[in-house]
Amino acid sequence: MTSRPVSVLILCTGNSARSILAEALLQGLAGDRIIALSAGSQPKGEVHPAALELLRARGFDIGGFRSKSWDEFDDASFGGQLDFVFTVCDSAAAEACPVWPGHPMTVHWGIPDPAAVEDAGPEQRRAFEIAYDQLKQRIKAFLAIDNLDPAREGLKAELQAIGRL
Repeated sequence: MTSRPVSVLILCTGNSARSILAEALLQGLAGDRIIALSAGSQPKGEVHPAALELLRARGFDIGGFRSKSWDEFDDASFGGQLDFVFTVCDSAAAEACPVWPGHPMTVHWGIPDPAAVEDAGPEQRRAFEIAYDQLKQRIKAFLAIDNLDPAREGLKAELQAIGRL
């Protein structure tokens, strides 16, 4: 790997909850080592209010988060290179993805959808907290890996194991 930051795109169908939480966590925990991005195959167009509420409560600046299409990061649109793509919902993992710049390593880290809990009360807040905690555990394990060279033998298996945490 070069000395440039590692770039990670987190995908979910709607890019309104899990992928936004993961983007925030990755940015917050990795500092300038990682470029954290998120997108959706069928973006909702807005970030789920419960995701923003949770991030604000956990001390994140929520001003820059938005629901966006994965088209922003395909070969034709994105000016950078992607090293990793993590899908966090099962439907996004099953979709045919665009051609990603840099031909990144793709790994599925499925997380139950907290936005599926429609009642905006304690049960929904708890679902978002659980998703946040699961993502945080996986992202911390990812960041603890010394050599994040996507060409490294065995790295994909390590990342897949993290997805089962």
